[in-house]
Amino acid sequence: MSVVVSTMIRHLGRRMFLHPPAALRVAILIFAVLLYGSTGFLYYELPQNPDLTWLDGCWWAVVTVTTVGYGDLSPQSLGGEFIVAMPLMFFGIGLLGYVLSLLATALIEAKNKELHGMSDFKLKNHLVLINFPSEGKVMRVLQELERDSAFDTTRDIVLIDEALEELPAAIRKRGVRFIRGNPTRDETLSRASLDSASHALVLVREPGDPKSDNRNIAIALAIEARAGHVFTVTECVDIGTQELLRKAGSDGIVCNSRFDAHFVSHELLNPGVQEVVAELTTNLKGSQIYLTRYTGEETTFQQIQQRCHDQGHIAIGIRSGRSLINPNDSDKVATGDRVITVGRARLRRL
Repeated sequence: MSVVVSTMIRHLGRRMFLHPPAALRVAILIFAVLLYGSTGFLYYELPQNPDLTWLDGCWWAVVTVTTVGYGDLSPQSLGGEFIVAMPLMFFGIGLLGYVLSLLATALIEAKNKELHGMSDFKLKNHLVLINFPSEGKVMRVLQELERDSAFDTTRDIVLIDEALEELPAAIRKRGVRFIRGNPTRDETLSRASLDSASHALVLVREPGDPKSDNRNIAIALAIEARAGHVFTVTECVDIGTQELLRKAGSDGIVCNSRFDAHFVSHELLNPGVQEVVAELTTNLKGSQIYLTRYTGEETTFQQIQQRCHDQGHIAIGIRSGRSLINPNDSDKVATGDRVITVGRARLRRL
């Protein structure tokens, strides 16, 4: 054990002395230059001005190195001017340029890492958006979320994608952060702070390709295994994948092909119905369908309709395990049931 420890100490010491990090090099240079300036200033100026202190020397060295030069203190002797002040000016300019170049390099590298998805984020109560099918679809998802009062517009959003090289500018302007990596791996999910996230949304990366569902099943399993408390909604192509996604732990599943036959047949028999449904399911215009949890004592649907009407909503059904649309006035609504309403904004409470 002692041999291992001594070897590590030697390795660390060799690395620190032969290849010190930039921050350490800068600190040593600044200390050496300020020490030279303050001690040299006091050495040459104390005989003529006995009231000078170490604080005065340090102050003069700092204002000289930083090229500020207040003029409250200045060398009066030839030694102080040519042996101390003049070299300190040149070293100060060079040192200041070196420090600024290191800072600029660090900022550029950090920005490049963030743009190319190589950063790590420490976030809480945020949304993890997985897969990047297209810029248009991601933008539409963001717009829909931002228009709903249930989604805090200040909430952080992290996008995970394995193939995307750089986050598009339009999405970056909305404050979305980017992680490039395999979303089925713990390392990638950890970089996105999945453990402390509130929601995860898994999109189909290749719309129309049923093979994309296999990847989403693996992602859902990875999320459930690492952070089962995160509310996860997964998108799929094949309706037969829904059962597997449920077993994988997805809290919500959206299957695009599930609605194809519905829309086609209803549009044939009721022309214009898809436009009505589209408006009821978008936050960008008109009224929307909302499911609001009922927290009061058991009552009738007729009473609920009146309460919703008073708040500008139309109650159209009850959801308790299954959806009951257009129920009878005497049907009961219990605590914990969700009332299906249509309105222009989400009900705050019911």
